[in-house]
Amino acid sequence: MLSSPYLFGSYELAVLLKILLAAVAGGLVGVERERHGRPAGLRTHLLVATGACLMMIVSESFYLKYGGLEADLTATRLDPARVAAQIVTGIGFIGAGVIIKEGLAVRGLTTAASLWLVAGLGMAFGAGLIWPGVVATATALFGLVVLKRFEPGIPKDRYLHLTLTADRVPDVYPELERTLSEKNMIIRELGSTIDLESQTTVYRLTLTQHGTRASRDLASTLSELPGIRKITFD
Repeated sequence: MLSSPYLFGSYELAVLLKILLAAVAGGLVGVERERHGRPAGLRTHLLVATGACLMMIVSESFYLKYGGLEADLTATRLDPARVAAQIVTGIGFIGAGVIIKEGLAVRGLTTAASLWLVAGLGMAFGAGLIWPGVVATATALFGLVVLKRFEPGIPKDRYLHLTLTADRVPDVYPELERTLSEKNMIIRELGSTIDLESQTTVYRLTLTQHGTRASRDLASTLSELPGIRKITFD
């Protein structure tokens, strides 16, 4: 931890060390995201961490330069925490830009969280909190690299969006419900539209299946139900 803004008596050397550490920490997290083909990769994470670090250094320099002025002799009011607060707010806009919603699936949350984290790493190194920054970097890499390998073994509900077009008569829903129940699928949401002109009913269902993915033969099984005209999976 750099309790003093100087390193070996040099303020410039301390600033250089802070920026380099922030860049390395952000780059390490960014490499992991880059390997998985995420839109925010090595360069983005490195820039966010370095930028946050630089803002903290600038905030600190203002305080060092003007903090000694008498409050009753000048209108200058300095609070280094203001810059940190604005960094936290501003990074939210970048994080929101990498979150993508595709149907029921949401992608980019981990990348958004990693961007938020590297901003914090830059702030930590910029404030001279070297060891907290190092520990946070190691923790982030452990979560992104090591814990990812354990995710497939965690039981979870998997969601499936199903749209069926069927003849209005006979009503296929009772048979549909029975078939889904046999495959251990739970209907979470249900909507339907009746087309009087074509005498068809469109069912829109959100299904969950615990632990395993939806059976590959589900489409084949549903196609055997009487009156089914069209099946769409999302």
